[in-house]
Amino acid sequence: MKKLLILVCIIALGMQPVLAQKRGQARIDSLLQLVQIAKVDTQQAKVLIDLSFTYNSIDPDKGISYGQQALAMAERLGWKSGVSDAYRAIGVNHAFGKSEYAEAMAAFSKSLVIAEETGDRVDAAKLLNNMGVVYWYLSDFPNAIEYYFKALQIHESLGKKDEMANSLSNIGLVYNSQGDFPKALEYLIKGNEIDVELGNKPGIASNLGNIGQIYAQMDNFPKALEYDSSALSLYSELGDKNGIARNLGNIGGIYAVMGMYQKALDYYAKALTISRELGLQIGIASNLGAIGSTYLRVTKDPVALRTLFAGNRDAALQQAQVYIDSSIVISKEIGDISSLITLYERLSEIQALAGNYPGALESYKLYTMSKDSVFNMEKDKKLTEAAMQYAFDKKVAQAKAEQEQKDIRQRAIRNTIIAGLLVSLIFSGIVIRQRIRIGREKKISDAEKRRSDELLLNILPGEVADELKSTGTAKAKAFTMVTVMLTDFKDFTTISEKISAELLVAEIHYCFSAFDHIIQKYKIEKIKTIGDAYLCASGLPVSNYSHATEILNAAVEIRDFMQRRKLEKEALGEIPFEIRIGVHTGPVVAGIVGVKKYAYDIWGDTVNLAARMEQNSEAGKINISQNSYDLVKDRFDCTYRGKIEAKHKGMVSMYFAEPVPTSEVL
Repeated sequence: MKKLLILVCIIALGMQPVLAQKRGQARIDSLLQLVQIAKVDTQQAKVLIDLSFTYNSIDPDKGISYGQQALAMAERLGWKSGVSDAYRAIGVNHAFGKSEYAEAMAAFSKSLVIAEETGDRVDAAKLLNNMGVVYWYLSDFPNAIEYYFKALQIHESLGKKDEMANSLSNIGLVYNSQGDFPKALEYLIKGNEIDVELGNKPGIASNLGNIGQIYAQMDNFPKALEYDSSALSLYSELGDKNGIARNLGNIGGIYAVMGMYQKALDYYAKALTISRELGLQIGIASNLGAIGSTYLRVTKDPVALRTLFAGNRDAALQQAQVYIDSSIVISKEIGDISSLITLYERLSEIQALAGNYPGALESYKLYTMSKDSVFNMEKDKKLTEAAMQYAFDKKVAQAKAEQEQKDIRQRAIRNTIIAGLLVSLIFSGIVIRQRIRIGREKKISDAEKRRSDELLLNILPGEVADELKSTGTAKAKAFTMVTVMLTDFKDFTTISEKISAELLVAEIHYCFSAFDHIIQKYKIEKIKTIGDAYLCASGLPVSNYSHATEILNAAVEIRDFMQRRKLEKEALGEIPFEIRIGVHTGPVVAGIVGVKKYAYDIWGDTVNLAARMEQNSEAGKINISQNSYDLVKDRFDCTYRGKIEAKHKGMVSMYFAEPVPTSEVL
């Protein structure tokens, strides 16, 4: 779906990426001729900007070079609109040509400042949309939605229905990334209704395909096939081979999950043929991997194995490995690490089933290495740079506005300076008396400041509190890898009806105070409590590599505390609470919410999955996800529970975690 979102974004810029690939050189040659004959003025700068946009999907380095030439020319001419367009072109090349998001956000931010200064709301909306795309790529879903909604508001005020449809569809895709399928469908359908009204067939085809994939994730396969088939028909009518290949692959994936393997293979083969015809390496790799994975599925289905391979499992495994190997070669060439993670895992499984255990071990090592590389410090660094650059650009704009106000004030000051001197004489006497009073009050104010600092640190992490005090604001930050723990009490509602409100509140306070002491020991950040639920996270606001271990250690202590408390309550003849604990590891966005009553909170699908882990846990158990298991499996005794249905998430692998018995610890 990321490719679809890129398409929406580039169309908003007036680009047609498929056309650029088919006729790109002819267009480039024409533009280069225009550069030669154009005068050294805005006309030549416009051609350079057009060249920059055109090179985005062909050679982004050249695109950036042309954008910089246009920028220098526009600045020399004092042409603000040209400066803004040049920055936007440079940003597009960085973001969608090279995935350099920090550089892209810097360029987009500078362009946005100029667009707002000149009152160009159309360009401002396009830039807000582009920035939303970048935040979406970085899994910063709150910021992505915020920027899409800002763009949508401008489009609505201008009555630009085509752009409204794009923004609505983009918002739907973000909700889909968060696993909120009803919201995703709501916005995609709204966007599609506008596209239908406008007769925008490419937009309708894109929306139908996305809606189909959401239904597939919801396991509503008839609906998924209905929408994907409609999208395929429209793409065929439009002659959009890229869209045809994408939807053929989507339909193949649905049939594969349904166990209709021959149909799945037929659709994948058609998609592969078109991808090869277009030279789309990522499409070729994707379909080769899908075919290999389907053959692997066949080996586990006796009926399908007899139908397709006359029961010969070795032949099926051999076919699976051929396609997976081919996909790995291309994925390595194009640097698609995310796909390599899945491919190496599949290859390891194929080799193990075939009895090639040394090969399976080697492939599993490659799988682990690829998975680790996705979460390396470089990606974290890029996220931090993007956030810092964006904050810096906003401060530059703010400083510029403040300087303009300062100039106005200085002119007024020159006209009133004499009066000011007279007033200062009057106030000098007051100042002397005030100094005496201030001296008495200073001791009181220092004590109050210490108390306010202590209160702030009790509400916010130290690093966030320091940023808030020094700058007046604290920016939300994206963290690529943290571990989140959520706990709640089993049968809380039932028990609360049997005891007094005073005893209930006292018991919750007692337990949560104990939890606070435990997580402080492991430097875990408490996020919030909601009724009987307790949410905390490790690995923020300062990143570290031991976040999963720290959370599990704390979870064990919390579980043990609750077991001891249960014995104490039962000995007194009182009703005890039993705790369920859920843990998941992944990316989050963290920051301050509120204006008057600050609260440090976290967002993202990782929080949702932690909640699913807790909901599917059992009393006295610590239920962890596959991501968390991969990080703690060597330090804790983990029992695989299989794939369990999680609300809005489908089938999810889960494990019960326990500390390793002392006798087993080396």
